[in-house]
Amino acid sequence: MSRFIKVAAAASAAVLALAACGGGGDDSSSAGSSSGGATVTDAQVDAALQKGGTLTVWAWEPTLKDVVTKFQEKYPNVKVDLVNAGTGDKQYTALQNAIAAGKGVPDVGQIEYYALPQFAIGKALTNLNSYGAESLKADFNPGPWNSVNSSGGVYGLPMDSGPMALYYNKEVFDKYKIEVPKTWTEYLEAARKLHKADPKAYITNDTGDAGLTTSLIWQAGGKPYQVDGTNVTINFSDAGSQEFQKVWQTLISEKLLAPISSWSDQWFQGMGNGSIATVATGAWMPANFVTSAPAGKGKWRAAELPQWTAGANASAENGGSSLAIMDKGANKELAYGFLKYANDGDGVQIRVDGGAFPATSKTLADPKWLGDEFEYFGGQKANEIFAKSAQNVVTGWSYLPFQVYSNSVFNDTVGKAYVSNTTLADGLKAWQDQTTKYGNEQGFTVK
Repeated sequence: MSRFIKVAAAASAAVLALAACGGGGDDSSSAGSSSGGATVTDAQVDAALQKGGTLTVWAWEPTLKDVVTKFQEKYPNVKVDLVNAGTGDKQYTALQNAIAAGKGVPDVGQIEYYALPQFAIGKALTNLNSYGAESLKADFNPGPWNSVNSSGGVYGLPMDSGPMALYYNKEVFDKYKIEVPKTWTEYLEAARKLHKADPKAYITNDTGDAGLTTSLIWQAGGKPYQVDGTNVTINFSDAGSQEFQKVWQTLISEKLLAPISSWSDQWFQGMGNGSIATVATGAWMPANFVTSAPAGKGKWRAAELPQWTAGANASAENGGSSLAIMDKGANKELAYGFLKYANDGDGVQIRVDGGAFPATSKTLADPKWLGDEFEYFGGQKANEIFAKSAQNVVTGWSYLPFQVYSNSVFNDTVGKAYVSNTTLADGLKAWQDQTTKYGNEQGFTVK
């Protein structure tokens, strides 16, 4: 990760402040600007698709394989080379290395929402306002749409989203007569009751997760990151962050969290054997239950997230990614045609049929989709819960324009609260300080 940051800094230091202060506008090598009004028309994009050519797409999302197959059937003159250059950080490192070298840059890259601002401000992405992308706003749910907007530009089209839900083991809850918690205070009480009844069982696992931490602060109404061009404020003493700290510190202090890392074999085993009773994460999770925790089939259900304030209906996003056009890509009109097909056209249903969670408002309102019964969840119509969550995502959240770096040092700062006498408050303060120092070193004014 440190190598990624150094390469990113070297590639973009000269244009960093300009990119931020200029509202994210592209330079002469990019199509169009952030001022609105398409400079590339739909007719030009259609003509490029008919003429054909070769596209290189870097992405790890598995349902894109079927999208590429159908796209090439529709546009037989286009050849798409779909490359898995690594997941998340690994791909971002490869992207920055290619950008710095000036060769090997793909036409399209899958970029998660939290990482998008860093690539946008480094001028690595094409501003899609040049293609009239701002007119697609109504096609997408507010959460993911806001996530692809950065400094006045649209730097990707939403591919999926992660409105949060609470997944819980109904069999375990029924066994110990635990009610599904409506608030995080009730969640804490449920954690105590479960662990007392069975010392080998935990309400959930957590060894320190930057994404979960920021998502729960987001749900609590926290806004620890404020970004205005190159002026950035980081403040984990805001009310939403305090709400999170209060409950999570108690879970840590009372040893109510399983000391198991997410995505490990132990994690999935815990879901199957009942030793991990809940998971709070995005709506993309069900497919992972099916493939990696088959022993839990029929035992689990989905519910709305517990609330920080009783009676509220607040949610947040956790995960999700976009497809973006790289600024140094060679076939931008073809690339935009692929983005629209995959994320706002026929590709959406292809991916939904493959188990992906949509970012499009039309799909989220589709009665057929809403009525899908999840066999793993005992026939529950879980999409109804996910769609409601998507509508209740708290607005106003921002990620840092160097969030990739910030997340990379989370375990060295906040992570200590899970394995030592360091408090969560002290860990968050250390994270804040280290991220602030880095931002100032990169030419931002961070307070």
